[in-house]
Amino acid sequence: MLFNYPEEIRHLIYTTNAVEAYHRMVRKFTKTKTIFPTDDSIRKVVYLSTKEIAKKWTMPVHGWAMAYSQIMIYFADRFVA
Repeated sequence: MLFNYPEEIRHLIYTTNAVEAYHRMVRKFTKTKTIFPTDDSIRKVVYLSTKEIAKKWTMPVHGWAMAYSQIMIYFADRFVA
């Protein structure tokens, strides 16, 4: 099924470096806490860490323009003009 997509889209699907980097940064924020009293406290820490992490992400995804155009062509029926 994945090989049905154009190469540019497959590259975005297979690339996990950004996901791994995000998880590493979230772990950095959460490892200092040993106990979270509630589920909401965990959500707040992850939310706030995501806001901090997003400030550091300034580089665009390599080849995003080509991948975006392929996504628009391949999934044209899902986008509203």
